[in-house]
Amino acid sequence: MIRELRALIASQRVAALGTIGDDGGAFVSMVPFALEPVLGCLVIHVSGLAAHTGNLQARPKISLLVMQAEVPDEPVHALPRVTLEGLATVLEPRGQTWQSCRAVYLQRFPEAAPMTQLGDFRFVAVEVKGARQVSGFGVARSIGEEGVKRAFVQAI
Repeated sequence: MIRELRALIASQRVAALGTIGDDGGAFVSMVPFALEPVLGCLVIHVSGLAAHTGNLQARPKISLLVMQAEVPDEPVHALPRVTLEGLATVLEPRGQTWQSCRAVYLQRFPEAAPMTQLGDFRFVAVEVKGARQVSGFGVARSIGEEGVKRAFVQAI
């Protein structure tokens, strides 16, 4: 199943980001993501104006759902997917970690370069603490932090 996890993370470019709002309610949004192989984290780029940014700054425990795209006229219940649980850290602009995360993000999304110059956008490093992978109908497993990091490094 680790091969499937690597392929899923490498082939998909967006995730559903789950955060918790001030009222305790769940909030889900879509975010593009990249992998930072040296740090073993995911990188997202978010606007300071977005609700999810305020949520993750106040409550850094987040979830990301990455799933294979559905195929028309095919069953959807067995789509490969992984839910990643992690801690989000908004990075200080121009620091070493920020530069590394910016580089991998722009390698994956070169069209986002102008957005990295906007003052309200921030890079966020997501340190994944665990995951729940579903590779098909009835085929699921939990993965610890080290297993996920190994998959991230090998997915690049």
